[in-house]
This record gives sequence, structure tokens and C-alpha cells, in this order.
Amino acid sequence: MPYYMYVALQEDDKILVHTIEPQTGKLTPQAEVSIPGGPFTMAISPDRKFLYAGCRDTPQIASFQINQDSGGLTQNGTIPVEGWPVYIATDRKGKFVLSAYYQGAHVGVHPIGADGSVGDPPIEWLATATGAHAMQTDSTNSYAFVPHIAGNGPNAIFQFKFDENTGHLTPNSPAKVEPEEFLGPRHFCFHPSLDVLYFSNEQDCSVTGYRLDTGNGTLSAFQTITTLPEGYTERNTCSQIQVSASGRFLYAPNRGHDSIACFSIDTATGQLTGNGIVGSEARPNALCLGPQDRFLYSAGQESGRMASFSVNSDSGKLTPLETYPLGNAPVWVSIIELPG
Repeated sequence: MPYYMYVALQEDDKILVHTIEPQTGKLTPQAEVSIPGGPFTMAISPDRKFLYAGCRDTPQIASFQINQDSGGLTQNGTIPVEGWPVYIATDRKGKFVLSAYYQGAHVGVHPIGADGSVGDPPIEWLATATGAHAMQTDSTNSYAFVPHIAGNGPNAIFQFKFDENTGHLTPNSPAKVEPEEFLGPRHFCFHPSLDVLYFSNEQDCSVTGYRLDTGNGTLSAFQTITTLPEGYTERNTCSQIQVSASGRFLYAPNRGHDSIACFSIDTATGQLTGNGIVGSEARPNALCLGPQDRFLYSAGQESGRMASFSVNSDSGKLTPLETYPLGNAPVWVSIIELPG
């Protein structure tokens, strides 16, 4: 089964397509796809047939068909949006594109057509608050969560009920979770087997674990753990976050310390334990686990290079491999396996 990597280069107005050698993790460039407007965030449909890109410089969401034989991209639609999407995702069934707007202080839900293109106007365009930074639905496709960073935003996670048939959102009760600490929740990921979510905290430079009440779709925090080494006091912020398919390991990059914080997960409780911090490229904004979680890739937004690491399947520890030139401002990395 071939593996493909897609890298959004915001300042070069393009998406790079690479193949990944599944035994060594080596990247080989395959194509460059032009996408004017500054591609910033990407999402791949659950059936792996379509890729969606949200653009920052010209606010829009573009859709691409993924060639199942070559991994190549063919654009099949673009819609304008009010404000630039800082994050997009599809719902679990691939019927809707969900989007969050940092400066626009909104979240959106757009329908997906039979040809995979994004429909307009949006089904939902809801005001939340400045600092909206992500949006995903849970495994049951019944609830959606939207973290908002602190400072410019309210330091809160908005909670919604999601109708997977219509795409409509309804504020849950309570409508948001507000940490007492100045955390700034930014991105999040779901544990693959536990009812647990992990949020990277942009301002606090930490990861917080939340338990999900599957009966009512609400979150409750149970742990916050730092991503930085003891004694580090220089400026730093956290960005993306990834959990392994085994549910045993979690990774979160530090922008400033320029490293990747590694954690072990207790698969019975979801509790995190620090598992080392490994240096990466400058301003590692984008992070993605590769084939069978054997490799991890971290793109340096400032360096324009990709750092690759092997992942020890027993310990979860990272070993640096190669670095690869990418281009100007790589900000998002997505990886898929295709039937080939």
C-alpha cells in the first residue's frame, strides 16, 4: 500500500506531494500543485478520495480529487469564506467540511457534494469568539468541540451537539469548558480507544487530557502536563498534537524551544507521562505521524525544512533521521495510505 504526504506551503502558494517509503520513512517528491491564496490548513475525507485546503491570504476553501493510483491532486472546486480558516476537518461520515476562524470569531459547516466539492452557502455560520482554532466531531459524530486560545480569545472549549444528517450545530449544556488556568487550548486529538481528548495549550505550553461524557457530549479535565524542560523560560507556544494509533504515545511540538515533546499514555486511564523532548526544525508548526506510526514528520515553518524521525514501537521515543527541503512557510502536513 503506497503512502503519500501532502505539505501546504503558505508563502509559495502550493501543495507538495511526496511518496513515503514505508520501511525507511524516506520522502521522495512527486508533484507540486498550485493553489493561489496561501494554503494554510488541510483535511482529507474519510474515504481518502478528496483533500480540502483552507487558504489564509485569500480566504477560501478549495477541494481536490485524489488520484488513487498516483496520489496526485486535481482541483474540483473553490468557495470564498468570510475570514481565513485556521483549521478545517470533515465530519466522521465525510458529508460536511467543518471550519474554524481565528480572527473571524466563527465556526462554519459546509456541505460536501457528490463530486467531493465544497458547497456554498454554509449550513452553519455561528459566532463563537476570537481565537477559534480547531473543530472536530467525536467518534460517534454526535458532538463537536472548538478550542479558543487565551489572550486574544476566551481561553475556553466550546461544546456543540452535531446533527450528522443536516450538519446543524446546537450549543451543548454547558456551552463551554473554561479552564481556571491560563492555558489557551489550540488543537486536539482523540484517543483511539478511550473516551479521552487531548488538547495542546498554546499559551501554557502544555497538554491537557479531558474525559468525554459520551452520554451528554461534555468534557472534564483530568490532567495538565508541560511540554517544556524544567527551567526553560524563553518564549514558546504549542501548536499541533498527534496521538498514535496504538493509543500508547502522544506528541506535541514546541515553537520557540523548537522541539517535540513526547509522552507515554496509560491505555487504561489515559494518563500522560513525559517521555523525552527531541529537537526539531525552527518553528515546528506542523506535525504528522507516518506509516504504521513508525515515523514522525515535523515541518519547520521558519526553516522551510522537514525533519523526519523513527518511532520506537516499544518506547515511543524518537530518533532523528533525515531532513528535507520543502519551501517557504510549510504550515500543514497530511499523510494517507492509498490502495495503489
